[in-house]
Amino acid sequence: MNLPSFGGAVRRLILINVVAFFALALISWVSPGFDRLLMPHMVLEPLAVMHGEVWQLATYSLVNPGILSMVFAMLTLWFTGSLLESSHGGRWLMELYWTSVIGGAAVATAVSFTHVFGLRPDVASVGAWAGIFGLLMAIAMLFGDQEFLLWFVLRLKAKYMVAIYILIAVAVLLKQADSFGALLQLSGALAGFLFVKFAPRRGFAFGMTESFYGVRNSYYRYKRRRAARKFEVYMRKQNREVHFDEDGRYIDPDELKRDPNDRRWMN
Repeated sequence: MNLPSFGGAVRRLILINVVAFFALALISWVSPGFDRLLMPHMVLEPLAVMHGEVWQLATYSLVNPGILSMVFAMLTLWFTGSLLESSHGGRWLMELYWTSVIGGAAVATAVSFTHVFGLRPDVASVGAWAGIFGLLMAIAMLFGDQEFLLWFVLRLKAKYMVAIYILIAVAVLLKQADSFGALLQLSGALAGFLFVKFAPRRGFAFGMTESFYGVRNSYYRYKRRRAARKFEVYMRKQNREVHFDEDGRYIDPDELKRDPNDRRWMN
């Protein structure tokens, strides 16, 4: 029953959600009229997203329907996020969480216009569970055989624990009790699965940085080879021969004359 560490990206995500929860609660208490004006633009409503309010794809995750939902969501985020951060790093965890939040919202928004399972694009949903379902899916994929205490009572392997969460969401979707909310959670799990399956090992940011430096280094090597060829032409005009390797590095003439089987030059 040892509690996981509370720091890094996990702490930042939880603090963002907690600060947003209390800030919205304070706004609702101080100015109910402003709260009624603000909330329709923060929740995820597919119809509003299609009309240009694309920021809802992220802001809905900062709106929690109640204190119990908030506490349970943050506890789950803490326990799952700390394990993933310790193995893959904070930047990777941040990318996974927000990919699940935004990707799940985009998928759920698109599906809502099909009207399957009684879905309607004018129904809104809120909560951090799409991002958390993405983390749960990552746990099942990466640590499927590791045991957890489900609700601090039942000891289960991670893959079975995540299967229970998925089945509950599917049941809610089929019962049409909160179809869009359940779809949002399942879409977050799908986005998390795709991220773990196809994203670079250390995340998109690291992969883009590596790609940038790779392109930059290729350009520098090209310039060095080009300068080497020009210098070879110039030296031939001066009746001298110089040589460079394929990367544009100067080759000592003594190296060209040296017999590779001669070991006398070695200490």
